[in-house]
Amino acid sequence: MPDSPLATLLLQTAFIGDVILATALVEHLALHAPHAPLDVLVRRGNEGLLAGNPHIRRVLVWDKKSRKYPNLLRLLGQIRRERYGQVVTLQRFASTGFLTAFSGAPVRAGFAENPFSRFFTRRVPHVIGDGTHEVTRNLRLLTEAVCAPALPRPRLYPTLADEGAAAPYAAVGEYVCLAPTSVWFTKQYPEEKWLELLAALPASLPVYLLGGPPDAAACERLAQAAARPGLVNLSGKLSLLASAALMRGAVLNYVNDSAPLHLCSATDAPVCTIFCSTVPAFGFGPLSTFSRIVEHPGPLACRPCGLHGHARCPLGHFRCAREIETPQLLAVLAEARAWRAAAN
Repeated sequence: MPDSPLATLLLQTAFIGDVILATALVEHLALHAPHAPLDVLVRRGNEGLLAGNPHIRRVLVWDKKSRKYPNLLRLLGQIRRERYGQVVTLQRFASTGFLTAFSGAPVRAGFAENPFSRFFTRRVPHVIGDGTHEVTRNLRLLTEAVCAPALPRPRLYPTLADEGAAAPYAAVGEYVCLAPTSVWFTKQYPEEKWLELLAALPASLPVYLLGGPPDAAACERLAQAAARPGLVNLSGKLSLLASAALMRGAVLNYVNDSAPLHLCSATDAPVCTIFCSTVPAFGFGPLSTFSRIVEHPGPLACRPCGLHGHARCPLGHFRCAREIETPQLLAVLAEARAWRAAAN
């Protein structure tokens, strides 16, 4: 009887969007190595994103908030006992580089910028700013034969419970979802600009505000200020996967350069992404079939002002966001409606 294929472990312990983008590698491995077991390591709090994924055997969890480094050493022991054939870190940070380097796996892959990359058997440069998408950068850790037109999309698998939670809101027919917040101030379209958009959207169109529990207060403030019929604040009330299921059925989703953008990519939901201080060339743009980007008409000499954004505009004017106008966003809605009508 032939030996069972050795398992692969993918490590991505960063933020929600990073884990979502990592699922493109899950899809790639499911297609090209369907019989090899696949495990994924994430930080505590992100494991729910991978619930229901049929291609993942096991989700390992690193608790980074309590006993961070003792937990890291415990994980290393668990990884070594598993005897993985391949361990791949999608991060450039020392912690997951350490786990990869000393995993005992015959194949240890990661980015050359990782402090532990000298111990990897496969090292790949990570270059930001040339327009290469993060999915492509990650995929190069597995294979040199990366073909842009055939790139796998990230994919999430909402459970029946998630679909059920979203269903009552999706039953209204045509609707729009709006995810107005971001961890970084300069990646977030300003509240007064969202209010302008909400006032300009067709009055008959239901609008759902989405976000996690930390976003609930900001979304409620927006909802109260808008005082718009048919506007429902669902921030903190739906799981990430239930939110993804709801976004999938929307005629359009308005999002920042933030995690909800990647929820759309992973469910092929129609999306309009507003880039403020960051730029699509960083490689984190939308991947949905209907994807549109709205940004400052430019040129603007100070943009981009950083990779991740800032707590405030370094120059104080925040022109990259404030000079994006409502008609730019409404034009995308008109296009999305026409695209949907043609598809049906």
